[in-house]
Amino acid sequence: MIELKNNPAGNFFLLAGPCVIEGEEMAMRIAERVVKITEALQIPYVFKGSYRKANRSRLDSFTGIGDEKALKVLRKVHETFGVPTVTDIHSADEAAMAAEYVDVLQIPAFLCRQTDLLVAAAKTGKTINIKKGQFLSPLAMQFAADKVVEAGNKNVMLTERGTTFGYQDLVVDYRGIPEMQSFGYPVILDVTHSLQQPNQTSGVTGGMPQLIETVAKAGIAVGADGIFIETHENPAVAKSDGANMLKLDLLEGLLTKLVRIREAIK
Repeated sequence: MIELKNNPAGNFFLLAGPCVIEGEEMAMRIAERVVKITEALQIPYVFKGSYRKANRSRLDSFTGIGDEKALKVLRKVHETFGVPTVTDIHSADEAAMAAEYVDVLQIPAFLCRQTDLLVAAAKTGKTINIKKGQFLSPLAMQFAADKVVEAGNKNVMLTERGTTFGYQDLVVDYRGIPEMQSFGYPVILDVTHSLQQPNQTSGVTGGMPQLIETVAKAGIAVGADGIFIETHENPAVAKSDGANMLKLDLLEGLLTKLVRIREAIK
């Protein structure tokens, strides 16, 4: 499992960053800001950024700045700030390539049943974060985790990211957090993706960022091991998932409240 520093207080850990790497300067600015916040609050931090977005609603949607270029940005974040990094992969042949640059490989929710992808990721020896499919029960995630473990890698994390509720909405069933923890792996709540409103008639996913604090508080209250939050300096101009990202200026206040909740329930 990845080594998470700076956790004498027994806090939850944080996966946070932009939805996609839009450029080196923006990634470095966001990483520097979040590192300062998490160090002050003693929250172990993993920088998140997708090097490429493969699951887009429309053909003209932004997908990335180039695979190698974006992966090198992720490596620079790690080398500059000394924090682990995580990115998502979409096919088995991406696993080894991405593993050369990052510490955690993330399996997207829609792909969590793809055996070849899970096995290829497992064989890199990296920590594997598997997002729960919007179409799966929490208990069904045992089988996804088993594929990674049976391929020789016990470094597994699972992420709740909402369940499909009708055609254009998601809901979080908080029972799923302790249910998945019963498998023996850390469980993360992906706050911002849980607030997506997919399949909008415009072809651009919507969201409810005004509920980020509500969902995050509830996740910590039920004992999530980690929190996943996509954040951007200006979500209104973000090239991907701007509708449900947290404005970076709001992150410190939110995390401060979450730390207090964590202290209260310990």
